[in-house]
This record gives sequence, C-alpha cells and structure tokens, in this order.
Amino acid sequence: MSSIMELVSNALILERVGSPPGDCQARRRQGGVVTGDHGQHWPIDDDLSGLRDRLLHHATLAGMRGARLDDLLIAVNEAVINVLEHGDGQGTVSFWHDDDGVTVEISDTAGRLAPLDVPPQRPADAVRGFGLWLMSRLCDEFSIHQGSGGSLVRLRMRLDPAPAL
Repeated sequence: MSSIMELVSNALILERVGSPPGDCQARRRQGGVVTGDHGQHWPIDDDLSGLRDRLLHHATLAGMRGARLDDLLIAVNEAVINVLEHGDGQGTVSFWHDDDGVTVEISDTAGRLAPLDVPPQRPADAVRGFGLWLMSRLCDEFSIHQGSGGSLVRLRMRLDPAPAL
C-alpha cells in the first residue's frame, strides 16, 4: 500500500472499540505490541478456501474459538470477496494478534470502498449486497479507510468478549 498514513488520516471508525488502524509494521513503529507470530500477510487470490484455512490456523493459535472464530472467518471472507469483485482483485490480507484480540486488515489497490458505503441496516429483500453490513455486526471493531493508495478494511475481535448481561 503506498500510503498507510494517508489511509489513517481519512479514517472513519464505524463500530465500537477504537484503536489506531494500520498494518503490523506500522503498529510496531508506533510502539504497539504485536505478539504471537508477529503478523502474517497473504496476497488475495481466488483460493478462498486456502485463505480461510490459513486464517483459521493463526486465529486458533491466537486463542479464538467457537462462534467468535466463525464470525471472524465469515467477515474476512466477505471482505476478500469484495476485493475480488469490486477492488480489481488486487489486495492483501494482514493478520496479527495481541494479548486482547485478533486484527485482520484487508486492503485493495482500487480504492473504491468508502466508509459511507456501509448501510445502516441490512438491505431489505437483498440476496446480495449486505457484506459490509454483516462485517459491521459480526466484529467488535469494523472500519473502512480510503485513500489514493486503495481501501483498507480493518476487522478486530476481542479474545475475551464482554459477558452478556
């Protein structure tokens, strides 16, 4: 990505928890803690099954389990499909975790995706077209950043979710 700082400056956090966006190298430069495997990066291609297997492996090692792991896999799959269908098929999936959670960033080079593209509610009677809405509901944090170098979707899941009331 040509300018992660430009993407960050154009950031709009759409969901709950807020922490600075950026890839794992940027987090290290900013003093962020990246634990475990120190981050993984995979180019996006049409091998969605292989990508899900890699993500499943690393998220499980990070401590994700059950429905939350399933939610993360679904959200990342939706984001990658968006890159393949609307982002010129060019992009990267970056994964890392810290003591609190798992972060996945999905970037593309087209830069067509913008924060305002997320519908406030699931589109009625839609068979397709609600992947962004779904990502915003499945993840503890969901953000879209747009810049001249492309678009970046950031998904974050806490390892220890807040208990239900």
